[in-house]
Amino acid sequence: MSQTTDERLRWTTADLELLPDNGNRYEIIDGELLVTRAPHWKHQKACGRLFAALDMWSQSTALGEATINPGIIFSDADNVIPDVVWASNERLAVLLDDAGHLTAAPELIVEVLSPGGENERRDRVAKLKLYSARGVQEYWIIDWQTQQIEVYRREQASLRLIATFFSNDELTCPLLPGFVCTVARLFA
Repeated sequence: MSQTTDERLRWTTADLELLPDNGNRYEIIDGELLVTRAPHWKHQKACGRLFAALDMWSQSTALGEATINPGIIFSDADNVIPDVVWASNERLAVLLDDAGHLTAAPELIVEVLSPGGENERRDRVAKLKLYSARGVQEYWIIDWQTQQIEVYRREQASLRLIATFFSNDELTCPLLPGFVCTVARLFA
């Protein structure tokens, strides 16, 4: 009788506390450790500009809050740091733990692609699957190199690509009534 075991090392949230504070970003998806370096200047610029637009809209409507690089601890084996998130006031009230981390899905998560196939697979496959399974309502993938935004929206219990916005388009979102952002503004 043979017995099979999963030989793969499974990382946990506790393991992250032991890693060096060396400028790398450490995330865990399904127990797999993902390490990324500091992002490209244009990556950060797109994050900052989108955050500014979401933050300004949030302040004017008082419907929720946006932030950059929050920690989301979905479980001991799923611990990620999205580029930008937005959560309604009602949702935010139940999401935050005592350490100030999100413990469940905000309504909107945004990832800005970093160059490289591995980075792109992480955002387009692993994170899409995780965010879909965890109940994110809308997921935006921003590609600063091609200056476009893919919008995935929850339909029939999973996130599905509903539109791709280009630099001459205006980005809107049913979760954010009245929010409008010209895509080109994020990359100017």
